[in-house]
Amino acid sequence: MGCLDGKIALVTGASRGAGRGIATVLGSEGATVYVTGRSTRHQAVVPEFPHAVEDTAEEVSAAGGHGIAVACDHTDDEQVRALFTRIGDEQGRLDVLVANAWGGYLPYAEHNEWFTQPFREQSMDRWDGMFTAGLRSHLATCLFGMPLLQEAGYGLAVLTTFTRGRRYLGNVFYDVAKNAVCRLVTALAEETRDTDLAVVGVSPGWMAVERMTGLTDRQQAEMESVSYIGRAIAALACDPAVSRRSGQTLAVGDLARIYGFTDTDGRQPTPYVIEP
Repeated sequence: MGCLDGKIALVTGASRGAGRGIATVLGSEGATVYVTGRSTRHQAVVPEFPHAVEDTAEEVSAAGGHGIAVACDHTDDEQVRALFTRIGDEQGRLDVLVANAWGGYLPYAEHNEWFTQPFREQSMDRWDGMFTAGLRSHLATCLFGMPLLQEAGYGLAVLTTFTRGRRYLGNVFYDVAKNAVCRLVTALAEETRDTDLAVVGVSPGWMAVERMTGLTDRQQAEMESVSYIGRAIAALACDPAVSRRSGQTLAVGDLARIYGFTDTDGRQPTPYVIEP
């Protein structure tokens, strides 16, 4: 039996990458996991990476949980609202909410080229993508999902991000959007401080996602599997005293040392420093 037997979870942006790893690990702990994203077997949003929400849902079930695939564009408020209405109707509760969907990178082939360009040469289209499909989608997911989360009497909302505290992340749009998520964690924790709901930010290191190529030797040495962030979030979800971490944004590597888990290869990759 897993520590999340009988629990209901949602992982957004889970057709690929971190979301796929998070959903599968939560399933291995016995959770029923709603797996959302735009990529389905009938419509691949990223043709070069056709893994779909149905595929992840099957992996959740194979891991020991129950995966439920739901096609959802998290830039569309009505689709997000309908998602939580469905979860409420089918389950009557939600215990773990993971806001992970992100955007602004397409087309992937141009990522490295545009990311390193000087700010004055950047296109606002990149900001619009990161803001709308990233930061705003996190906010909308919490806006529509947290009321259902609170109905259970205890709940955990996790917002995935990437931060090094005060260290610049190499691109103005990316830096502002990702660090704004950390501030959103702080604000939501303040809004819910009189409840039993915990809001936590989780920041991975370099993950072995499908499109991660061209890494430096240091990055390759620090590479994390997508299961590592999944194990971090599972550890938080299984912690009966997780409310003490509400409002914090923590590196996956730090959580590994706090809770004693490792990556799939037995390592605990060095966490990025997150300054106060």
